[in-house]
Amino acid sequence: MARDERARSATAEPTQDSVRFERSIYVPEDEICFFVFDAPSGRDAALAAQRAGLEPTRVVEAFPSGKEEK
Repeated sequence: MARDERARSATAEPTQDSVRFERSIYVPEDEICFFVFDAPSGRDAALAAQRAGLEPTRVVEAFPSGKEEK
């Protein structure tokens, strides 16, 4: 996806080493795409999304379930 590449590029800049693009999740039935960033704060994640041209409408903190952690 082009948006994934933009998100990856936006977090690859040397000044953005504390924000990392993890993955996107597309839900076709709801016509929505979630972009997952690992960032120190929601504000940092929102700024990275804006740099990528994603126009975030909502930024929330989320945690992985115990099953995903290794």
